[in-house]
Amino acid sequence: MLELEKKLRVGGIMHWAHLAELGVMNVPDRPGVAAVVFRSLGEAGVNVPFIVQSIDLQGQTHIVLCVAEKDRSRAIAALQGACAQLGKAVLREGPAVALVSVFGPDFRERPGIAAAIFTALGNAGVNILAISTSISTVSCLVRNQDLPQALSALEAACDLP
Repeated sequence: MLELEKKLRVGGIMHWAHLAELGVMNVPDRPGVAAVVFRSLGEAGVNVPFIVQSIDLQGQTHIVLCVAEKDRSRAIAALQGACAQLGKAVLREGPAVALVSVFGPDFRERPGIAAAIFTALGNAGVNILAISTSISTVSCLVRNQDLPQALSALEAACDLP
């Protein structure tokens, strides 16, 4: 078990439950792939609060995203169309998930923020399914049923305003 040295000073914790995790996987990496995926969702009127994109060692692009559970069917239909345009793309339907985000002042100038957040979640037995960061926010995708434990762990680890 990893130890937290002291409470992490943050601006706050946000969460969003009842999201559907979807993925457009195994697309040969090339310009315009993300545009096809997100144009199809935008045209379907589907909001996307979480996006992670990566390229594997074989040069395949993988895009994992979340939409509100109520938009799952509409998003799947839109993504099926996008996958058809992209050729070899595989649509992946994941579990019901939640997004938990920690935001704060000066994250860009404070080393160890991510480590403290991931340590708190790991010590609570919460598995992180995906991670996305910005200059001031660390967001983690977790299983919907793990959200209460994730929030409790982060509230205990953080010095909230």
